[in-house]
Amino acid sequence: MIESVLESFPKYFPEINSALSAGIFIFARVIGFVRFAPVLNRKEIPGFIKVSFALILTVILMMTVKTGGSIPTGNSLILGIILNAAGGMIIGFIANCIVCAISAAGDMINMQMGLSSAMVLDPTAGAQVSILGNFFGLLAVILFIDVGGVYWLINALHRSFEVFPLYANAIPMDQIVNKEYLVTLTSNVLYIGLQIASPVLLATLGQDLILGIISKTAPQVNVFQLSFLFKPVLGAAILLWIMPIIVNVINDYFISFAKIF
Repeated sequence: MIESVLESFPKYFPEINSALSAGIFIFARVIGFVRFAPVLNRKEIPGFIKVSFALILTVILMMTVKTGGSIPTGNSLILGIILNAAGGMIIGFIANCIVCAISAAGDMINMQMGLSSAMVLDPTAGAQVSILGNFFGLLAVILFIDVGGVYWLINALHRSFEVFPLYANAIPMDQIVNKEYLVTLTSNVLYIGLQIASPVLLATLGQDLILGIISKTAPQVNVFQLSFLFKPVLGAAILLWIMPIIVNVINDYFISFAKIF
């Protein structure tokens, strides 16, 4: 009885059947995108909120994306779901590389200030994180939202349906992943991180040189203990001094990648 109803459903309700099939594929791509995209991938956000947001975004995309009718004959439903989920993950990962550079700067500053032993357990991430790395990560999320990053993410997801059609049998990697763009993003994790952390790195390096000279001229001074005292204080003072400049640098960096995809 149930099998006969399911077989006759597409015949009597073709529009509803095509909408359901398109909705499943769109939802799979949105879920993969939300899993890796910055801001949306934060583990502080409950899973129920993420799934609800994905459902709402799926309904909106169904009204704006050209689905092209029902699933073509011979296409596998499972394969289509997997490909769309993978496509969303790729786009989300590319966008997440932009924010990772700011967190890397925080990790560099944290290590140079001698706070490596002050690692804390982040229950949301389930791993040991540095204090300044976590701070810069949250700062990057706030600034990314402030400059309109969430709009860029949704716009990139919407445009992906033009490059990677809903019922495609393969992911067009040459069109989705620009090798030069991806190399630039991944190299920026080190380049931008060093650029943001350079004032603190240079100041602490100068302090190390001064303490080294003191240790040679006055060996009775315990320079090793003095470094544990001066490094965090000097690093925090410089960080507070240059924080407005860092915010402007991060904003300019995000704006330069306004076209994520």
